[in-house]
Amino acid sequence: MSRRQGARDLRSGRDRRTARPAPVFDPDITLSESDGVRYLHFGSEWIQGAMRVARPWSIEIDYQRHMMAWQLFLDGDADILQIGLGAGALTKFVHRYLPGARTTVVEASAQVASVARSHFRLPADDDRLETIIADGGAWVATPGNRRRFDVIQVDAYDAEARGPVLESEAFYRACARALRAAGLLVVNLFGEEPSFERNLDRIFEVFGARVLLLPPVDAGNVVVLAFKGPALDLAWSDLYARAAVIEAHQPLRAAGWVNALKSRYGADAGNAEGRLRI
Repeated sequence: MSRRQGARDLRSGRDRRTARPAPVFDPDITLSESDGVRYLHFGSEWIQGAMRVARPWSIEIDYQRHMMAWQLFLDGDADILQIGLGAGALTKFVHRYLPGARTTVVEASAQVASVARSHFRLPADDDRLETIIADGGAWVATPGNRRRFDVIQVDAYDAEARGPVLESEAFYRACARALRAAGLLVVNLFGEEPSFERNLDRIFEVFGARVLLLPPVDAGNVVVLAFKGPALDLAWSDLYARAAVIEAHQPLRAAGWVNALKSRYGADAGNAEGRLRI
């Protein structure tokens, strides 16, 4: 879910114009399209997902690219839980570019899932993709999901976009339990909203100091990475090497993630020079 981003500039947060009328699927779901990009809305100007029609498998919104930064720390052959589908950008990207990954999507609205398939090219379920219509908070907390996933990506907002719809400490603890021994929780937050500090405090309460923040994108989204498992002690050079591998196979600027993390968590931030310890 992105801030109030315009159809002409995904980054500015100012331009709300659209080139075509927004078709209505039910009172809460509309589409708009401009300059070759199709947008999903939940009955408001807030953008809940986007797809460049000519490149349906690519990620169009900046913060969603940041949500793939877990690949710096874990192998791509991962079991992934996606809570909140939107237009399916993350799910489609994983399905196309990480052939060894398996994704379980939990989406509260059957209508959202239907629109993602009919208008945003979300592939049908197969042996690498399962779509479940359920409340994400209740589903992840079920005992059968304990220690099941390597990565959990959370991007669940309502039409008003004042904060995540799943934000309790109990929810974050359920996510931690659903992660395997060495796993990563990836959460999209809004740095400019009161919900940001509230959610960040709860993530720190559950995961301790093992939390990294990527810099905010122009629209204000901040992606949080929370780690479970053994402590990591990584050379920045190794992270740059990993980023190069990612960039060789995926349309992502992974070196930029390392630059941002090094700027915030490098020697000037009290960490050992030349290494990231988390």
